[in-house]
Amino acid sequence: GGPRGTDAAKRVKGRRRHIVTDTGGLVLQASVHPANIQDSHGAVPLLRALHGGRPGLRQVLADRVYRGPKLLAALADLGHWTITIVQRPPGVKGFQLLPRRWVVERTFAWLGRNRRLAKDVEASIASAEAWLWLAHVKLLTRRIARR
Repeated sequence: GGPRGTDAAKRVKGRRRHIVTDTGGLVLQASVHPANIQDSHGAVPLLRALHGGRPGLRQVLADRVYRGPKLLAALADLGHWTITIVQRPPGVKGFQLLPRRWVVERTFAWLGRNRRLAKDVEASIASAEAWLWLAHVKLLTRRIARR
């Protein structure tokens, strides 16, 4: 069920998840799409959906895969956002902890602790996205309960 794609470069079959978080790891917007859609193209509908609900958001920090012309044109259409591409320092090989990039990776790790998100078994994209939001609600309720 549901559209799935294949990303030949990463050898991934299925779907990709995109999230926009604040600096504390709170998911502001999320989307799921087939894996054959490029990251920079998949981020465009995500940012358009986020646009109306977050008037105070001014800066978007992104990984270098999001530097495509389609995304930059979409951000220009949305008007008031600036995008900063977080890049690895020149000459560095292997793993490098990049500033602010770890916030999104940490949130994906928190969400990945949920069985339904560990592997893509959902029949539809809407169902996969709903489970992503349910996992986030679980994180938030635990965060509130600890206070």
